[in-house]
Amino acid sequence: MKKIFQLLLFILITSHSIGQKNNNLLKGMYIQWGYNTEWYTKSNIQVTMGNGNKFILHNAKAHDKRDFDAILKKPAEISIPQYNYRIGFYLNNTHSKALEINFDHAKYVVSDNQVVRVTGIIDGQVVDADSILNNRRFLHIEHTDGANWLHINYVRQQTLLNTTKIKRPLINAIYKIGAGINIPRTDFTWRGDRLNNNFHVAGYNFSAEGGARLYMTKRLFLECTAKTGFVKYVNSLANTTQIKNSSIKHHFGYFELISLIGYDIKF
Repeated sequence: MKKIFQLLLFILITSHSIGQKNNNLLKGMYIQWGYNTEWYTKSNIQVTMGNGNKFILHNAKAHDKRDFDAILKKPAEISIPQYNYRIGFYLNNTHSKALEINFDHAKYVVSDNQVVRVTGIIDGQVVDADSILNNRRFLHIEHTDGANWLHINYVRQQTLLNTTKIKRPLINAIYKIGAGINIPRTDFTWRGDRLNNNFHVAGYNFSAEGGARLYMTKRLFLECTAKTGFVKYVNSLANTTQIKNSSIKHHFGYFELISLIGYDIKF
């Protein structure tokens, strides 16, 4: 993920330079960092393996992996929990409109020991039966180095309350819609043979989000939002150390709660 951080840093520096040179193009910008938690709908997960296995896990349940305790255990490693960062660009002087680069590092874990219906071909045999998901005897699937949703949001703000002495926004309502790509790193285990696969572009997503901003100072703010969306993975890598050319295809809906701290940068 270092390349993504480097790319966003480049965008930050470049956009600030552009904004200073051309006041008509951008009216300011903001940066944000925060954390999230998710709930997922059930998913039909299609697994295609290089050894000829091809099957579907029907209505599989999944959960997130918050890891918030890592903030206390390893404060310097702020990217261990499920995090978010955003870079936004204001499009007008009142800052009521913006475009935003959004990255959600969510974690998606297919729950172990659940019973799911499995249909397809395994070991050359046609299967249609219930099975218990177990990483030693069957399989385990997770996107815990990130389900990783990168997208562009269109943002609208509306001031709900101003400060009394100095007329500036105190509380703003905020709304966002967006779409983009998925860059997962899938950790896949087949009968005890595990591999944490490489990051790669593997699908698309779209979402809607709403919440509020509280301006603690003229530029520093806290943002809390609720978000819902749809995610589709068309070719998540599912290789193991012994079996290559394998992939996963599935989609699901999600509900996400997000808290971030942000800072306005004026040109």
